[in-house]
Amino acid sequence: MVDTRTRPSLLYMVKQVELVVRSHLDELVKPAGITALQYTALTVLERHDGLSAAQLARDSFVTAQSMADLVRSLEGRGLVRRERNPRNRRELLILLTDTGRELLDRFAGPVRDLEERMIHDLTPHQAEQFRQALSKAWHALS
Repeated sequence: MVDTRTRPSLLYMVKQVELVVRSHLDELVKPAGITALQYTALTVLERHDGLSAAQLARDSFVTAQSMADLVRSLEGRGLVRRERNPRNRRELLILLTDTGRELLDRFAGPVRDLEERMIHDLTPHQAEQFRQALSKAWHALS
């Protein structure tokens, strides 16, 4: 029987992975003048363009206030734009600009390389199991 007191908890290990990935991602996108959090928001918009700030904040794992600041910064750099929701004129939607798409295209390869480096010692089957386990863990807590 394994003594669970001598090994780190899964929560601790997930946090370690998150922090090291964020650190590497920050270094990777730093030449573009953006942070890992800004990059994450851009990738969310790449998958689901035209989100409200509240939805983008939820999908990017930041607070609404942090997202407001983040969007202002990205908008100032020409990476996103805001426009009125035609179905609800009081709501602004955030959309990726062509410049934002070009930035994501430029970093797609290096980010993919970072992910490959993270799972280098896993077989393709193990990598898929890892992906599924992370998804199940996320759904269990959401």
